Amino acid sequence: MSHSAPQVSFEFFPPKSLEASFRLWDTVQVLAPLEPRFVSVTYGAGGTTRELTRDAVSTLHKSSGLNVAAHLTCVNASRAETLQIADGFAEAGVKEIVALRGDPPKGSDRFEPHPDGFGDSCELISALAETGKFTIRVGAYPEKHPEAASHAADIDWLKRKIDAGASEAITQFFFEADTFFRFRDACAKAGIDAPIVPGIFPIENWPGARKFALSCGTHVPAWLDDAFIKASRDGREELLATALATELCSKLIDGGVENLHFYTLNRPELTRDVCHALGVTPKAHLRDVA
Repeated sequence: MSHSAPQVSFEFFPPKSLEASFRLWDTVQVLAPLEPRFVSVTYGAGGTTRELTRDAVSTLHKSSGLNVAAHLTCVNASRAETLQIADGFAEAGVKEIVALRGDPPKGSDRFEPHPDGFGDSCELISALAETGKFTIRVGAYPEKHPEAASHAADIDWLKRKIDAGASEAITQFFFEADTFFRFRDACAKAGIDAPIVPGIFPIENWPGARKFALSCGTHVPAWLDDAFIKASRDGREELLATALATELCSKLIDGGVENLHFYTLNRPELTRDVCHALGVTPKAHLRDVA
C-alpha cells in the first residue's frame, strides 16, 4: 500500500563529556535536514542530568534552528525549583516540554516525591499548563507500565494527563504494530482524543535493546530473538535492524499514523536510513536552490 511520508521527531540525550558533545552535534547535523516537527532532550534517572539537559536544550535552540522540547520530571526537586527550570526554558525561547514523572534515582526501586515537590506527573502538567507558556507532551504505555496495576489503569492515567493540560502523547517503544493499534483503540474507547505518537526504537545492539525492553515492560516476541540470532551469524544485524524498523513504521503509517518519534540514542545513522526508506528525505538543498 502506498502512503505519504510521515512527519518525524527525534529524541536525544544530553552529553556528559566533550566526546559526547561532539556526538550529539554530529547527530543533530545528520538528522536536522529531515526537518523534524521537534527534537527532545531527555532527563536522566533521578534528575541526574538536570543541568546538562538545560544546557543542551538551550544550545540546540540557539544554534540548530530546530524546535526543541525539554524533558522535565518531578524527581528530586521542589515545586518551586521545577517551575524555575521551566521558566528558564521559556526565557530561553523553548516553549515545548515533555512532562514526565521521571524514573527513581539509581538504587531506588520506587518513586518517592520530594517533600515539597510534585506528587506525580499530573500535578506537574497542571502547573505547567497554568503558566500558559508551553506545549506539553507526555509519555504513554502501549504495554503495561511495570508499576501499573493494570493496562486499563495506564490508560486511565493517560486520560488524566491529557485532561490536566497535555496536548499530545508519545509512546514507549514496542516491536509489533498491532501493539500500538490495540492501545490506540483502547485510548479512543476511553475518550482520549489527543494525538498519540508511536515511539520507535531502531535497534543498534540487540542484547542491549532486549535488556532495556524487558526493564520497561516491553514484550519481546520470540521471532525477534530468532531473527537476530540468525542475522548475527553472518553479520547482518544492521541490515535486519533497518528492515525491521522500516517495516514497523510502514505498517503504522498504513494504519493511519501520521507522526513518528524516534529514540536515537545519539546514534543517527540507523534512524536516518529508516526515515529515508519511508520517504523522509533531506530538504535543506531545496532552500539552497531557492
